[in-house]
Amino acid sequence: MSTIAEVIMFGIFKPQAHIEPLPREQIDGVYTRLRWQLFIGIFVGYAGYYLVRKNFSLAMPFLIEQGFSRGDLGVALAAVSIAYGLSKFLMGSVSDRSNPRYFLSAGLVLSACVMLCFGFMPWATGSITAMFILLFLNGWFQGMGWPACGRTMVHWWSRKERGELVSVWNVAHNVGGGLIGPIFLLGLWLFHDDWRTAFYVPAFFAILVAVLIWVTLRDTPQSCGLPPIEAYKNDYPEDYDQSYEQEMSAKEIFFKYVLSNKLLWSIAVANAFVYLIRYGVLDWAPVYLKEAKDFSVDKSSWAYFLYEWAGIPGTLLCGWVSDKVFQGRRAPAGILFMVLVLLAVLVYWLNPAGYPSVDMLALIAIGFLIYGPVMLIGLYALELAPKKAAGTAAGLTGLFGYLGGAVAANAILGYTVDHFGWNGGFIILVGACIAAIICLIYALIGERRVHRGKQEQALA
Repeated sequence: MSTIAEVIMFGIFKPQAHIEPLPREQIDGVYTRLRWQLFIGIFVGYAGYYLVRKNFSLAMPFLIEQGFSRGDLGVALAAVSIAYGLSKFLMGSVSDRSNPRYFLSAGLVLSACVMLCFGFMPWATGSITAMFILLFLNGWFQGMGWPACGRTMVHWWSRKERGELVSVWNVAHNVGGGLIGPIFLLGLWLFHDDWRTAFYVPAFFAILVAVLIWVTLRDTPQSCGLPPIEAYKNDYPEDYDQSYEQEMSAKEIFFKYVLSNKLLWSIAVANAFVYLIRYGVLDWAPVYLKEAKDFSVDKSSWAYFLYEWAGIPGTLLCGWVSDKVFQGRRAPAGILFMVLVLLAVLVYWLNPAGYPSVDMLALIAIGFLIYGPVMLIGLYALELAPKKAAGTAAGLTGLFGYLGGAVAANAILGYTVDHFGWNGGFIILVGACIAAIICLIYALIGERRVHRGKQEQALA
């Protein structure tokens, strides 16, 4: 992997070199303008990634009608999570040493191309093998998104700013994911009920977003003639030194700052269960609502939309609670939100058919609550490593989230429902809620231990 990374590094993705500093009187104006420009780029850009990520879920009811089993489709869908988890970790290391302007836009264009294959090439949905391969490629390209955005945020916003910043940026995937449902309905209307519009119409918009990314993004502040954000904001981490401004080797990132970080491992395990719930509910919502609750296609699409967009205020609230109520401690807020997720999942499961408003409210509640812990774990990972290793640290939590959580949500849930019905599937989801809460309690204990150690060092 290191060799591949080095080859890429000396190609188009190579970080932009530092240039001569701008005159002092220009720094404030340029910093302010570029930070707004960059935030628009990473927000709209990451929303664009979600336009071409979950399309397959909307197409699954139509593929089931063509004879594919839920279990087989779950295996195909699991390819996205397998590839995404590996890519977020491995490509995160490449991203830590790459220019996000090119890295982020390239990943989105490649992902859109995969969706165009699904939309225009009949062989792409002709077998589980073809679907698995294409979804694996899509998942790999999708893994280029989060690390590039993370690199941008840790270089352009200081530590004290990132709590609110990340919570606002994190709703980008709710915006993008929520738009898939209405865009799908628009495509059905424009192209005479062609269900393949779930693939090729969002892909067209994603390519336009990739152009916006290329226009708006820049690399580090130093590559624009600006001082590092720590100096500009006078906001230095406790262990900061000038070596943090130097690009690191893959070996140094992996072994010194990631693999030996016990607290990072604890939140990575918690992330696996959080993602199982997130995608177990989201990916199977169209099928579950149609089969168990008699929802029509249009109602399922709007439910999909509401689930995603409910995460916007939920994520913002969770970030605020984490910063203001718990003074920057992430685990207590995560525990609170996961307990409420458990209650909402129980309502979503046990509510009988014939009460669609209750199902919609329960689904909205899960969406409102689950994205807070998702955001907190990603933010926590960024805070547990130097900024030159941030993408890899976040990638480790993503690896656990997608391989340990999302894969189970797609494959295991699919076969469980095939053999034990939806009750069996929901037993898995409830168990995952409880396990996530236990893991976050363990993280809370570790968080307190680290905080206590820092206080003792300060007093020594």
